[in-house]
Amino acid sequence: MFAMASGNGTVETAFYNFNVQNIDGEEVSLSEYKGKVVLVVNVASKCGYTPQYEGLQNIYEAHKDDGLIILGFPANNFNGQEPGSDEEIKQFCTLEYGVDFPMFSKVSVKGEDQAELFKYLTSQSNPDFEGEIKWNFEKFLIDKNGSLQRRFRSGVKPESEELLSALEKELAK
Repeated sequence: MFAMASGNGTVETAFYNFNVQNIDGEEVSLSEYKGKVVLVVNVASKCGYTPQYEGLQNIYEAHKDDGLIILGFPANNFNGQEPGSDEEIKQFCTLEYGVDFPMFSKVSVKGEDQAELFKYLTSQSNPDFEGEIKWNFEKFLIDKNGSLQRRFRSGVKPESEELLSALEKELAK
């Protein structure tokens, strides 16, 4: 794991060192999410798993006051299932699913042009699996210290017992 000591003696992971562009084109430092439980999801608007936006929004609404933040990263890596512009993606997510968790600019989550954040996330050890993202809506559960705790494949629904129990365990820490 990439970690460094901060000035106050705590260990800080590299997750917080990334800057990403939000869906409105503004740069965001992931350090803004220090102390929160973060669920990073690669999303797409024209996928069989797209209805998971509803579940993601539901768990965000249920747990955002407990310290949960969901970060959606649109990606067009799988069968062209995210062809839209950032503006089109934002409109779709807002109108179709009422998404109000942070969404980011479209990125590549695998291959030669893989975004640095996803190179980092897919290389981190965790009890589930490492390596390449296989499809849209894979989920990375990051603890309050910025460490990857769990990883879930696309078929694991946001409101599943498996994901919710892992998320609630991290929120309780």
